[in-house]
Formats: sequence, C-alpha cells, structure tokens
Amino acid sequence: METSSKRFYEIDALRGIAIIMMIVYHLSYDLYFLANFPIKINSLQWVLFQRATASLFLLLVGISLTISHSRAKQVYSEKEQFFRNLKRGIKIFLWGAIITIFTFVFLSNGVILFGILHLIGVSIIISYPLLEYKYRNLGLGLAVIVLGSYLGNFTFNTPYLLWLGFEPEYFFSFDYFPLFPWFGVVLIGIFLGNLAYPNCKRRFDIPDLSNNLITKVLSFLGKHSLKIYLIHQPIIILLLYALGFANISII
Repeated sequence: METSSKRFYEIDALRGIAIIMMIVYHLSYDLYFLANFPIKINSLQWVLFQRATASLFLLLVGISLTISHSRAKQVYSEKEQFFRNLKRGIKIFLWGAIITIFTFVFLSNGVILFGILHLIGVSIIISYPLLEYKYRNLGLGLAVIVLGSYLGNFTFNTPYLLWLGFEPEYFFSFDYFPLFPWFGVVLIGIFLGNLAYPNCKRRFDIPDLSNNLITKVLSFLGKHSLKIYLIHQPIIILLLYALGFANISII
C-alpha cells in the first residue's frame, strides 16, 4: 500500500493511452466521413474500439473523482468540496457547450448536442453524493448501463430528453454520450477508485515506472487530456483541408 500526495502515474499513463486511442479513432473517422477513405468505421471492430476508448476515459473520470475527493476531505469543508465539484463540472460542461456552438455554426450536419464533455461535466456534478460508496456504485452503474442499452433499441418523438438517452428519430451527431448508459461507466469507475485507492492510498503494488520515457510521455498526454481533446479535432480537420482531402460543406 502506498500513500501519495501527488498524482498516481499509472492513472495519468492510462489516460494518455486513452488520448492516443481517441486520436486514432477520430483521425480514422474524419478520413472516412470527410475524405471518403475506404475505412469501415461502422464495422464491429471500430465500434468496439470507440466504445473501449470512451469507457476507459469514463472509468478514469470516476477513479479520479474518488482520489480528488479523498484529498479534498483533508483540506476543505463539505460545502467547499461540493462547490469545487460543481465549479469543475460546470467548467467542463461549458467546454462541451462551446463545441455545440462551434458545430452548429460551422458544420452542416451532425451537431454535437450532448457529447462526452457534456456527459463528464454533468457526471461530476451529480455523482458527488455517491463518491464515498463502493459496491452501491457498482450495482447502480450496471443498472444504468442496462437501462441505457435497453433505451438504445427505441427512438422517441422529442429531442428534449436526448441527454438522458431517449434518442429522437433520425437523430445524428458526431459525438453522442447520453447519461444512460454512459454515466453507469463513471459510477463503475467510482467503485474501482474506492476499491483500489481508498483514502488516496494505492492498495496494490506495481513497479515504479514513473521515470520510464514511455510512461513520461503517456503521463504528459494524460495530464493535458482536456486541452488535447479540445484542439486535436480542429487540427485534424485543418490538416485534411490543407491536404485537399476534406470535402464536407461548411456553413
């Protein structure tokens, strides 16, 4: 067991791996959608890759929330902790809202109304009362995933509940992560965080690879995951346009 007042390198490194997976998927998606490359982006392999990438991100969100909460308890009052979580969730949600506005203004279809940043922002806020529970989050998380998977079999005639997982008919978005089922993955991450890092202590032994070059690179990416998420798609799209590959209409 290890007590640490600093970051756990393995979490940053795993987040760095998720960032690389995300860039690979988005590059492949953009080549398919914007440049008509013969990539079978809707094949089972790519769908599983995309879901594995998103799931890894969201599991790490849940794990990180428990670690941050354990540290915050040592310094802040319960009221201060709540407002810190609230502020953090709103900040990330607003970044998602900016992406919504950007896609509405510049893209002719596929507007992102409730993407992964919207989901993470809301999840940070509504998960606060659950941050200290372990198996309760496992059960609740599995229930949310099952219900969300069930809802995915239907379409609905209202767009106002799409953030929950009630997908409207003919709805299409480049990035869609409703609370059902994806909030369930965050809850399972909270379960894993409380299981593996209770009171900000690592309950398992691993080799210290924090000074390994590959680990350092992955950790750097993981520490700057939000910034990379925000800039990587514009960079990819601009490169495709500069190379003459992109052929979508921009309003």
